[in-house]
Amino acid sequence: MDTKNFVIMNTYLSNLKYIVLGVFVSLTSCVSDDLADVGDLQDITGPTPFYNFTDVSSSEFDCNDVELWAKYEYNFQAGSNLAVNGTNYEWTVTPSEGVSFINKDLPILQQKIDAELAEIIALEKEIAKREFKLPCETNQDKKDVLEAEIADFEAKLETANNALPDDIMQNVSNLEAEMAALTAATLQDQELIFSFPNPGNYTVGLTVTDNLGKSEFIEKAITVNQAVPTIPVPEIGEPSFDDGTLFDGTGDGRDSWRSPSSSAWGNVFQINTKSELGILPDGYQAAKFPADGTRVGYQLLEVTPGATYVLTYFSALNADAFGDVTVSIVSPNASTLDEAKLSANIIASRTDNNVGRVVDVFKKHAITFEAGENESVILLLTNSGVESRLDAFDITVKQ
Repeated sequence: MDTKNFVIMNTYLSNLKYIVLGVFVSLTSCVSDDLADVGDLQDITGPTPFYNFTDVSSSEFDCNDVELWAKYEYNFQAGSNLAVNGTNYEWTVTPSEGVSFINKDLPILQQKIDAELAEIIALEKEIAKREFKLPCETNQDKKDVLEAEIADFEAKLETANNALPDDIMQNVSNLEAEMAALTAATLQDQELIFSFPNPGNYTVGLTVTDNLGKSEFIEKAITVNQAVPTIPVPEIGEPSFDDGTLFDGTGDGRDSWRSPSSSAWGNVFQINTKSELGILPDGYQAAKFPADGTRVGYQLLEVTPGATYVLTYFSALNADAFGDVTVSIVSPNASTLDEAKLSANIIASRTDNNVGRVVDVFKKHAITFEAGENESVILLLTNSGVESRLDAFDITVKQ
């Protein structure tokens, strides 16, 4: 291409570029918010409100299941669809009589105070646990131990309070000042805590209004349930078979596991002892059952009728012959070992053998059982074939 044609072509392309740019500017200049149906589309999307709530109620009962107090509190959190941000929130509740509202930050600040006073709170809980048991305890020896433990913890609590360092006391003071300065919760808060006066049925509504003034309303039926006593966790005596773990600091690791009659149930198991921690699942001792199967473990547990429990424990078996170990939950109607083996008296049972097991390696197991109408059950430990060991029993209430 010669120089003349090259210049002409560049001039043409340059002119074409400005023509296209001019057309684009001309078209965009026609977009005007002053002209109907021309330009931006009207935003007709309204808010879509929703809310979540969490039951944060609390209550206290005495050892006879008599209610001492109950707080029916629910944490409510409002929201709207992501495309349109709600800028105003308005709650309603029906019936509204007696309903009050709590600033959402109040329990958060209280938790921070508790964290600063962790040692104090822990001691107070230990005292409360024993004070809870004391009024319903009928065994004078156990009452004496509980009272002595309470006195000991109260002395430790006084010492801990007196030894609080200045920086912690200042932190607590600052947090208490923040709590005092909190604004009262209102029905216009995006998140707040409803405190209901009584259990019952309530209707909670929410109106969300966006920044264009559009509003939507939703409501839900909320059932506030009556507070019920917490199901107590049964106490397993000497659960890890260590010496000195009875309520009064005594015990040889198996005193809680002796049957009412060795002739009817068999002799209590032996004890396997290790000199160092970490070898056994817990502590220094485990229950040992000789290969001949003549030894048993027997313990009567108090349970709550209708409750469901999860029992966990660890087992280890030798491998010189085939053998197994069995943990059973037995009806208190059984009065002998033979009766305990009848299917009518077995509430739940688990048998583990040594197939594929490694010697001296403990494995954890679990048994779930229902108390039914029983107020107590027998925890029965047996084995056969090879020397077996059990350790670290624990029980929880299944929620």
